[in-house]
Amino acid sequence: MDTVSELGTVFASFLICQVLFHFVSSWFSAKVSCFNDLSLEKKIDWNSRVVSTCHSLVVGVFSLYIFFFDEAAIADPLWGDSLLGNVNIAITTGYLISDLLLLILYWRAIGDIVYAVHHCTVLYACCLVLKEGILAYIGNFRLIAELSTPFVNQLWFFKTLKYSKSSKAYIINGVLMTVMFFIVRIARTGKKKN
Repeated sequence: MDTVSELGTVFASFLICQVLFHFVSSWFSAKVSCFNDLSLEKKIDWNSRVVSTCHSLVVGVFSLYIFFFDEAAIADPLWGDSLLGNVNIAITTGYLISDLLLLILYWRAIGDIVYAVHHCTVLYACCLVLKEGILAYIGNFRLIAELSTPFVNQLWFFKTLKYSKSSKAYIINGVLMTVMFFIVRIARTGKKKN
């Protein structure tokens, strides 16, 4: 993937995340009656989590495909030049820049030094993958962990909307979150490819 394409993908991802945060999430979430009653800080956090969920679903699914089916990446996990792998890393880069900007702009509502350091660290790794053309497979393998994020965010939505912890939706999400967290963040670390 050439530099212009990578930068274009990063910019497109950044722009999509900003549009999701500033326009789509608020418009869509306003259909949830309780959303309109939230404080400005909670609405900012809500919109940030909607974008986070969208990002994690896209890159998580792409990462699974790359892990199982991308021949270029599988054949050489260190140097393999995977177009889809690089696109996925570029999408994540755009998301991280967008979210870091939102963390700074809305520091009082969602700012957290740990998240800022995390984003900067992952951004450095993503830029290294894109610039040097190495470790795309391993970077995407790490992004499989994003598949647990929608369940973590959903838990936050339920708490914010004051769902009962004994409600069916709350319990199902909790079970799915635990199972998915175990599969994509713990069990997958033992997977060896031949």
